[in-house]
Amino acid sequence: MKERTKYLIVIGIAVLVYLVLANLMRYQVLNNYHIQIITFAGINIILAVSLNLINGITGQLSLGHAGFMSVGGYVASVASIKMGIPFLPALILGGIAAAIVGCLIGFPTLRLKGDYLAITTLGFGEIIRVLFVNIEYVGGARGLMGIPKKTTFDIVYLLAVVTVLVVINIINSTHGRALKSIREDEIAAEAMGINTTKYKVMAFTVAAAFAGIAGGLYAHYIMYINPKSFDFLKSIDIVIMVVMGGMGSIIGSIFSSIVLTILPEALRQFSDYRMVIYSLALILVMIYRPSGLLGTKELSISGAAKRLKKLFGKERGVKDGTSKS
Repeated sequence: MKERTKYLIVIGIAVLVYLVLANLMRYQVLNNYHIQIITFAGINIILAVSLNLINGITGQLSLGHAGFMSVGGYVASVASIKMGIPFLPALILGGIAAAIVGCLIGFPTLRLKGDYLAITTLGFGEIIRVLFVNIEYVGGARGLMGIPKKTTFDIVYLLAVVTVLVVINIINSTHGRALKSIREDEIAAEAMGINTTKYKVMAFTVAAAFAGIAGGLYAHYIMYINPKSFDFLKSIDIVIMVVMGGMGSIIGSIFSSIVLTILPEALRQFSDYRMVIYSLALILVMIYRPSGLLGTKELSISGAAKRLKKLFGKERGVKDGTSKS
């Protein structure tokens, strides 16, 4: 019952935030430019939260998330343009295709550990990109044009909330505890009878599926995709969002995705120094908060209530003259 109450509170907060943003858009407080930034932030939340399942919760360093995003983007786009499939089924197809690729890549690579795994996932991500460059059916190096604009803020927001809820459910389940045990000590987890390869592939597959959906949303928003859009730097951007927010913190991934989407746009007026300031901000975070902005912590209603009670209790004590000197 307690867990159900927590989920209801999370859903309630999500609905409240949506209503606030929807009304700001309705009364044109937010213009099309602001809506575009918020939409990209939602897509980045899906990418960062899903990657956190691999990098933060399971403790495996993956550098090929953009590859799964490209699979979902291309499959969903081809389904829409050349097969006439409606938008939502096309998104699901993109997610399934990315999940299959993630599973196929996961079985051989997730037997590796540490730097070897990171290099291998990076290699697979680049292989996927190069394949799309050489497939003329999807436009090759020119990219794929004529994608219908079907992605809206409402759909992105809904799917971002679904992604967060699914990942939180996984984390709080017995599967999630198995994933965390792999992160803490893989040898001990194996000794306790946990099939580490199975659980790592499961995390990889789920994360790839959501990355594929994010790719489909991205393609149907900008109406054009190119293999260069999903290169190594895109994977690094997603990893930075996870690391900056905190490896293992879902709320941290959400917060950092929003910040790192807005920050480059906010610095656009300083065009000559924009990337310098952006890079400096990341360096300062890594120096002073090496575990990320939130580390492995999550914001909770009970925790916030305890802090508020403690804070107001102290203030009351000071006013009453009962605080200890």
